[in-house]
Order: sequence, then structure tokens, then C-alpha cells
Amino acid sequence: MNLTTQTSNSSQQNTALKDIEELTLSLVIQNFNPTLLSYDFLNMSGIVPKEWELASQPIINQKGSQVSFKNGLNIIAQPNTISFIEGLGTKELKELQFANIAQKYVEKMSNAQYQAINVISKIITPFSEDKEGGKNFINDTLLRSGVWRNFGNIIPQASVNLLYQLDECQLGVNINPAQLQQEKNIISAVLFAGNFNYNLTTLSDEVKITKLTEKINNWEKDLTTFRELIYQKFLQKAIIEKASLFDTL
Repeated sequence: MNLTTQTSNSSQQNTALKDIEELTLSLVIQNFNPTLLSYDFLNMSGIVPKEWELASQPIINQKGSQVSFKNGLNIIAQPNTISFIEGLGTKELKELQFANIAQKYVEKMSNAQYQAINVISKIITPFSEDKEGGKNFINDTLLRSGVWRNFGNIIPQASVNLLYQLDECQLGVNINPAQLQQEKNIISAVLFAGNFNYNLTTLSDEVKITKLTEKINNWEKDLTTFRELIYQKFLQKAIIEKASLFDTL
């Protein structure tokens, strides 16, 4: 992770230290077996291009399977769920492949019993090299001050879970303190994780596929909504493009 040297001014720190973003499309499938995910299946079915190279040996077992590619795309299968994950890094949004591959998977597996689709965004915002910076942001900005903080020998670590009702879905937001390590430096940060949950259980099979395609194609709209919530409501700073990968931590 390429982080600029910290300055003494906190506002300059936040400008210099780049946020990290990761995007996920997670399909909830009834009776889905993780062993159904394999590199051979993805390749022979045409879901992924044949020229894509593996980043590591695929993992396949009943508890969970994972196929990772050198371009940064990770596909993870767990019981009843398959997820397509990609870090934004230095890529433009139009360069991301996770949604295209998720759409190809749905096309090839149109008979699967889809129950829901989750559009998940994660943002890690670095604050400073102060190890308590992430804790302090949550405690001082999001929580009411009180005697609950004056207990024990260290600053209490709090997390915040919020649930928003939007027009078409529920948005769950989890906020937790985090730490990033660059060489010998510990950089305090806050992790914002948002999950746009679209329930498909009440739809007919034909309509489910149409709705899945719609939500996969509209992932940028959900990302924009999440960015606006985090940067304008929580962090109160301008939305800017990010340039770091979760994989580089």
C-alpha cells in the first residue's frame, strides 16, 4: 500500500492517505454446494476468459471454495452463497470485472434457486499514525459522550451497526476501527462496510433472473449511494476516486 509520509496537520494527513475500496456481488442460492465452484468449471463454461491466469492454487472443499485471478478478481463460494470480489485500487470503475463475471455466472446458472443478491461496498479510511484514531472517531463523532467511557485501563473499542430502509432494499452499515500496517508504521483507520440486500424470494423464477441482471448492472448506483452516505454524512468530505487495493495490505 503506497501511503504518503504523514504530516503534522491532521487535515493534510487525511488528504495524503488514500482510502481503500473493495466491491462485492454476493448471490444467495438455496442448496448451493461450494464444491461446485472450480477453475475448470469457470473456464470451460466461458464464465471467465481462458487467458486469465490464476493468482494461487484454487481451494475447493465442502466448507468453502476460492478461485483467485492475477487481475484482482476473487470468487468465493460458501454454503448457499457465491461472491464475486474485486478491489478498486488504481483501476477505473469501467475496468472492474466482478460484475461482468457475476452476470455471466447467472446466465450460465439460470436454473439455480436464487434467494437474494447483496451488493457490498467496503471503504477503509486512514486517519493518522495515532493507534487510537479509529477508536476516537467512532467514540467522539458517532457516540454520545458519557461515563461509559471512563472504565478500565484503555479507550473502549466500539463498533456501530446501522440499518437503513431504502426504496427497494435494506442497507446495513457496519462501522469498526481498523489498523493498516505499512512497513513499521501502524496507521489507524475506520472500516465502513455497506450491504444493499435485495430479497428475491417472493418473485417467480423468470422475474428473479431479470431482477438479478438489473441489480448486477446497477451496482455503480449502489456504490454512489454508499459513497455519498459515508463521505457526506459520516466523514463530511468530498467524494474522490480511490487508489489502493485490499490485496496490498
